Amino acid sequence: MQPTPDLWVLVALVGLPFAAAAATPAVARQLGNRTAYYAAAVAAVCLALVASLAGTHGGASVTWVGPLSVTFGFYVDGLATFVGALASGVGVLVFVYSAGYMREEPGQTKYYATMLAFMGSMLGVVYAGDLVVLFCFWELTSVASFLLVGHYSEERESRYSARKAMLLTVGGGLFMLVGFVLLASATGTYSLAAMLADPAATRAAVEQAGLLFPIVSLVGVGAAAKSAQFPLHVWLPNAMAAPTPVSAFLHSATMVKAGVFLLGRMRPILVGDDWTHIFVTLGLVTMLIAAILAVCATELKELLAYSTVSHLGLIVAGFGFSTAVGAETGVFHILNHAAFKAALFLVAGIVAHEAGTRKFSELGGLWRDLPVVAGVTAVAALGMGGVPPFNGFYSKELLFEAAYHLAAHDGGLTWAYPVIAVVGSVFTLVYSLRFLAVFFGEKPEALGHVHRAPWSMNGPPLLLAGFAGVVGLGGVTAALGFPLAPVESFVGHVAASTLPPGADHLSFHYYLPTYVSPAVVMSALALGGGALTYLVWERVQAAVTGALDAVPPLGADWWYDTLVFGANRASTATHRTLWTDRLRTYATWTFAGAVGLGGLGYLATSVGVPLATPTLGIPLTVILAVAALAALAAIRAPSHVAGVLALSVVGFGVTVFFVLASAPDVALTQVVVETVTFVVFLVILDKLPSYYGRIQRSRAARDAVLSVLVGGFVTVTTLVATGATPDSIASYFVENSVPEAGGHNLVNVILVDFRGIDTMGEISVIAMAAVAVLTLIVMRERGETP
Repeated sequence: MQPTPDLWVLVALVGLPFAAAAATPAVARQLGNRTAYYAAAVAAVCLALVASLAGTHGGASVTWVGPLSVTFGFYVDGLATFVGALASGVGVLVFVYSAGYMREEPGQTKYYATMLAFMGSMLGVVYAGDLVVLFCFWELTSVASFLLVGHYSEERESRYSARKAMLLTVGGGLFMLVGFVLLASATGTYSLAAMLADPAATRAAVEQAGLLFPIVSLVGVGAAAKSAQFPLHVWLPNAMAAPTPVSAFLHSATMVKAGVFLLGRMRPILVGDDWTHIFVTLGLVTMLIAAILAVCATELKELLAYSTVSHLGLIVAGFGFSTAVGAETGVFHILNHAAFKAALFLVAGIVAHEAGTRKFSELGGLWRDLPVVAGVTAVAALGMGGVPPFNGFYSKELLFEAAYHLAAHDGGLTWAYPVIAVVGSVFTLVYSLRFLAVFFGEKPEALGHVHRAPWSMNGPPLLLAGFAGVVGLGGVTAALGFPLAPVESFVGHVAASTLPPGADHLSFHYYLPTYVSPAVVMSALALGGGALTYLVWERVQAAVTGALDAVPPLGADWWYDTLVFGANRASTATHRTLWTDRLRTYATWTFAGAVGLGGLGYLATSVGVPLATPTLGIPLTVILAVAALAALAAIRAPSHVAGVLALSVVGFGVTVFFVLASAPDVALTQVVVETVTFVVFLVILDKLPSYYGRIQRSRAARDAVLSVLVGGFVTVTTLVATGATPDSIASYFVENSVPEAGGHNLVNVILVDFRGIDTMGEISVIAMAAVAVLTLIVMRERGETP
């Protein structure tokens, strides 16, 4: 039995980065450029708190919104500890690196404050034990990334990129929220900790409600938007507008990892056939397309951005497989990807910082000036390319194994999975070699001498590459009988927390293959194909670029720009149509919109309209008939005065209706209102022409149709609203007015007791209006108003 986590440790872990972010402006005034070390210290404390939670398991919460069963809850397991350690551990290195990289950059205070809030938001996502809490922190990561991507706010590209990232990730989050609401409606709770405590019962409740596929799809949209899966990947390459440390943090340990973390978190509950088909297909297609686009990149960060999308596709596909090997693929590749991708982004920052360019056409032979960085790049890039014995090779082997076994078991179209995985890996090796090539070959004369970066910038990627190298060597030593036990034990423990109930999972091992297996054959094909394709990568680049230029819809950016800017144009045209400064136009569109939306609602819900049975009696029927005739007379009246008189007949007819219905108080109120309205109308009519103008027949016909529709809609709404229990409201007041309010006059009791606050609000509005009118009168007497 594992100990339960301490609530206050979790509160301190998640709250510390936000508190530190709030204090950053004051700290920055004292420390200046050394603020980076302050932020690194905060991240280090968070890492220590994460370490203190290792070995605990379970939830801890306090009540937040009691009536909705929403708690401010946290949940700790192996997956949370793993991703929490990534967010805070990589955070320490990125902040140290920022001390050198951001030294001459503008807006450092904003940068460090936002980065700390970014880290806190990610920790909140990781440790959330309630769906509402998870969603709140999820959207906070989007807000923080918006500020970071748009750090250079004076540049148009930064603003465009920030808006794109915000729109897509927040939009995806809204889909996820609907999925969460459906999940809560099926299980009766928003507590994620309670769901994970008994995943089988949670899944049974979801299946019984018939909501499994909608929930998987909606949660999948949220995860796909966050982790930039095809076709929602378009925001990630643009996010390169952010400073390089942000890109390293965002791509390796925070923002984009939130999507794959969500899949790992929901996997024990939702995994099944629908889950497998959706996420394996989505992940592998994303992996292949993004790898091809990465080969066509023209500069370092663009290549790394597309490669991140591709590797996220690999992780999504891994979590998509329902087997234990699938879980191990997802978890182990998150670890490997974080190590080599963070290192490569920091290398890209060093190259751009010291050489002044990131373009492939302007780089080459950098190993002579940057030997340490070249070594780091070799380890990280070959790991990214899946070359044995570097770390990325082993997790890619797991993907091949999972894809082959699914195809061998299911057959048919599922054989496409291993084929796509191999082809995607071919292009993965090609772009990895392209990145590594900037350190070798001839050095361009225009490049000149490249200075070495300070150790604050060289140290973090060196540590990351060192870790990646140790993981890679662990596979070699394991093949010799000496496995890297801490890594294997940790990955196995994390993978177990993503498995559904009853799944077989003994232990996790990785090693350099010592015999031929389907996965080894697939790796050999990927490596051989990648080496051959690298020799002709320029032809691949020309073919893909030519196709995208010739057929713009093939590019995902074309769809985004068309939809967003098309929506802007549609909004402008709609504004011009509706904003005509004519009351008739506003009324027409308002009534038409209400009838249209309300009618669609009734049609969508298939609401039955109960039939009304009149029980008014002869006197009330006669009164209502007179009122109806007066209404027709108002329509046919030749002048304003005649129309107002006819309307008054309608009002006073309603007064008689109330008298006959034993409601003298309401009748008296109606008389007063009707009299005042009539007088006001006459005062206003004195300023208008005596007779109506001519009206076009088409406009009259349109108004007639609209008025009939509005009347019909109101009638239907009244019948639907009162059809089930037509007398429940009146009966309630009759039964409770004396015992609860001590009054026999129902109208008075309702106004004073049952709706006392409403009445007070209405009186307040009238009082405020009276004060405003009085003020205007006084100002006018003083000559202060025209």
